[in-house]
Amino acid sequence: MFVAFGLYTDEGGGYQILNAIGDGLFYYMPLFLGYTAAKKFQLKPMIGLVIGAIMCYPAVQNSALSAGGEALYTLFQGTMFESQVHTTFFGIPMIAMDYTGTVIPVIFVVYFASKCEKFFRKFISDLVKFFFVPMLTLLVAIPVGFLLIGPVATFGSTIIAVTVISIRNFSPLLAGAIVGATWQILVIFGLHWGFIPVYINNIMTNGYDNVMMPFFACTFATSAVVLAIFFKTKDKNLREMALPNFVSGIFGVTEPAIYGILLPLKKPFIISCIAGCIGGGFYGAFNFRKFMMGGMGIFEFPAMIEPDGSLGNLIVAVVGVLITMVLAFGMTMIFYKEDAPVPQTEKSGAKAADDKAAETEKHNQSGNDARLMNRMEIASPIKGTVIRQEGCGIWLRRAGYRHYNGSWCGTADSCRPGYGAAERRRIPGLCGGRRPCCQGTAFAGI
Repeated sequence: MFVAFGLYTDEGGGYQILNAIGDGLFYYMPLFLGYTAAKKFQLKPMIGLVIGAIMCYPAVQNSALSAGGEALYTLFQGTMFESQVHTTFFGIPMIAMDYTGTVIPVIFVVYFASKCEKFFRKFISDLVKFFFVPMLTLLVAIPVGFLLIGPVATFGSTIIAVTVISIRNFSPLLAGAIVGATWQILVIFGLHWGFIPVYINNIMTNGYDNVMMPFFACTFATSAVVLAIFFKTKDKNLREMALPNFVSGIFGVTEPAIYGILLPLKKPFIISCIAGCIGGGFYGAFNFRKFMMGGMGIFEFPAMIEPDGSLGNLIVAVVGVLITMVLAFGMTMIFYKEDAPVPQTEKSGAKAADDKAAETEKHNQSGNDARLMNRMEIASPIKGTVIRQEGCGIWLRRAGYRHYNGSWCGTADSCRPGYGAAERRRIPGLCGGRRPCCQGTAFAGI
């Protein structure tokens, strides 16, 4: 952005350093992914980090190998997988790729390395296992990665890209509308990560991406829907959640809004998808592009300035955001209706007390009042109140009865009425020499 406005040139040292801050993480993405993938696949994290570093080594990149002269020969000529061979590995042709900034290849190589490590640990003596297991793992996994896994993973990304591009060639507007309409659904199931390599590959090879960028509208569609709910709802808890989720949404983090508000309310989520579809179609029709990686939400705007400094693409981005947000906000204000409160009939004090006591007793005697809840449910329980961002927890089927804040042994049948969710932590030690002591913490707002 500073270059576009003439504050400094892209040849100065200031630009080089600031640009390195933005591009450094993405350029060495295989290092970070290698480390995290190794932890996921139960491989030593340092081995995963080494694999990522090797895949970023300059001498084995396609750009470096192809600069040395003409290719030895070409494989799969005339197909979408056409690849030039510039070097061999002991006579085996190696299809060179540029692995810097990639996502999928290093994950598959680390997965294969984890299997190799487990195999070697079975047969190598404990006396030399510390040295020989990592060495043999790298000696097997790295050649297989460069010769087979890396090219195949890249070809898989190519198939996805060709499919999406084919739809775009048929109708850019249709392709953009499909991406905009389905992106939030993909986010819910985590499937959107399968399309991120397409986005990264387009920027690395073409200098821009116009295939996946229609999803940019979805971020602001979600934010606008949440903002409309903030103005329309009379639910105090929902209002308290809506405004922070709107702020996080315009900065590119929409998961709290999706899980905490839109999905539990259902209709606002549908409105968000419709607005994202229209905004994505607009972006597709006007060939909206992004020229560099980095930033989320409003921080993505600088990456939409064209390399020559012209602002036409940035104007398209701003107009698309305005269209999407106005539609999402307006449709939510018109179509979103809160459920009417259930009318309460007056009862005598004695009758109400008896009913409450009977209901509480029935609840305490029930053995099926709780179940395990997953992460999504924890993030979006009753009224959308976030209880705890952990991988699992307990959800009482009938909230509002048991509450205990203190230590207990065994069951909690004597808990006084209160809130509907609790965390139970084990504390070392015994109570009376019989049972372990536990500490419970009740959560308000349910």
